[in-house]
Order: sequence, then C-alpha cells, then structure tokens
Amino acid sequence: MSNATPPGWYPDVNVPGTERWWDGAAWTAHTRAPAVPQPLSVPRPPAAPAGRAGRTVALTVAALAVVAAAVTGRLTLGGDGGTSPETAPTAAPPPTASDSASAATPSPAGGPEEDPAVLTDQLNGVTLPIPDGWEKPESTLDDVTTMRTVDSYTCPGDSGSFCYHGTVTVRTAGGADLTVMKTLAEQDIEKAADLAYGENLTGDLVHGGIRSHRTLASKPVTVAGRTGHLVRWRVTTGKGPGGYVQSLVFPSAVGSETPVIVRFAFDAGQDDLPLSLMDTVTEGIRPVGDATGGGVGSTVAP
Repeated sequence: MSNATPPGWYPDVNVPGTERWWDGAAWTAHTRAPAVPQPLSVPRPPAAPAGRAGRTVALTVAALAVVAAAVTGRLTLGGDGGTSPETAPTAAPPPTASDSASAATPSPAGGPEEDPAVLTDQLNGVTLPIPDGWEKPESTLDDVTTMRTVDSYTCPGDSGSFCYHGTVTVRTAGGADLTVMKTLAEQDIEKAADLAYGENLTGDLVHGGIRSHRTLASKPVTVAGRTGHLVRWRVTTGKGPGGYVQSLVFPSAVGSETPVIVRFAFDAGQDDLPLSLMDTVTEGIRPVGDATGGGVGSTVAP
C-alpha cells in the first residue's frame, strides 16, 4: 500500500469550501474551513459518501475527460495523419474520485514541516513542545499522537512488559455531551489512570493495579486560547512508586471545535519529572501554525 493516500485534510467534494480529515483508510467526521486554497489538479482520497449526487459528479468528470481527449486528438493530428510540431502534448487529467487512492501521493493541506522539538496533532489542530530527553515514537499500541521519555524499564508488575517514566498523549474526546470541559476531564481521568497504572490495553497489571488515588487539582485553564479544564491525580499502585496522571480537556481550534484530550502520566520519585513540567507543556500548547511563545521550534527543559 505504498501508494495509499496518507492521513490529512483534503477538500470535501460534497461540501464546497470545506476540508474533511482523511485518516488514511476512511473519511472521518472532522471538518474545517480550508487553511490554504487548493489547486484544482491536486488528487484526492476516495470521495466521502454522497449517494446519487456523488455518482453524478464522477460520471460528469469522466465525460469531460473523454471530450477533452477527443478535442486534443483533433488538434494534434494534421490532415495527413501526422502530428503538428507546433502543438505540445497535453498533460494527463488528474485522477477522479474513483481512482485517486492509487494515484501519486498528495500533500495534506496546511501541514506544518516536521520539527523534532514539536509534537504535532494535525487532526486536533495542536502542537506541543517536546521536553528535553523525550521522543516521538513511530508507533504505539493505541495509535494516538504520543511523546514519552526515551529510556524504558521493566514494569514493576508481573507482566514482564516495558514502561516509560513519562508519557503524554493527544486524542479526540468522544461521548454524547462534548460541551462541558470539566465533566469531560473528570470522566477521562479515571481512564487515563487505569491505562497508565492499572490495566493496560493488553490486559496486564503493569504496576500491580491501582490501590488508591488522591485529587491534587481540578481547575479551569486556558489552552491555545481556549478555556478548558484539567484534573490531576496522585495514584498509589500495588507495586512500584505509583505516579501522577492528568487529564486536560479543551475545545479544538479547528473544524467543529470537538474537544481535545491531553493525558499526562509521570512516575513518582523521578527528579527530572516534576509536576511543574505538566504545567510547562500545557502552557506551550499552540494551534497548528502558531509558532509564538513556546510552540514550534522550541524545547522544554524539565
């Protein structure tokens, strides 16, 4: 699948003047106003479902391509069947919605250049400064935007798996009511704590399970110019020193402003992971494309 269209924002042919997020395999519900005007020749992923209207557009494009080919042939062939030297060959038409999945790879709209000091989540429209000594892994079990401390260690539980002293992930909030940031943060912190120190995605108790927790903070906070809310817990585990988890929720600056969740998990007893680092990363969150004040191009020291 080397020719598969990569995830990114692409024009929504069914809603003119709108871009929709393509996750690499299917269209999602995320939309936004175009970041930059797109040239007509840019190939697109498969068109979002549109019923009869979508099929009509595809047939119309195909018909126009046939007519263009016929006109080109008439112009380029002389009366004696030869090719006119004054006429340059015409470029092949861009792929239609039906064959764009196998076309040359397009560039997602509005994507920033990759910066090793910045964690970028294009879908949710935010960037986070990466602390010194942290990395962006190429893949994770839950397939979300992630940064973590470089060195791993054997988890203190009985799973035999590997853990990281510090992890920060970015994901899209889900649920029926996505309007109250405090409620979303209070609901998410339990999930964040369980994944970090309770039962992980593979069902292992990597820290011997959570024995208790204590709320350290629950307060409103401004993130990337939007009012959100954070909840922070101190977690005690069956094995190991336990740790600190934080769920930070705020409206996205793009599209329909679906809330963004940033989860923090720091092992306790780590001198290079003070709780102030959570605050520093939170203050450095910026909308994609905003390079001011701790966004793109800067690093964060513990």
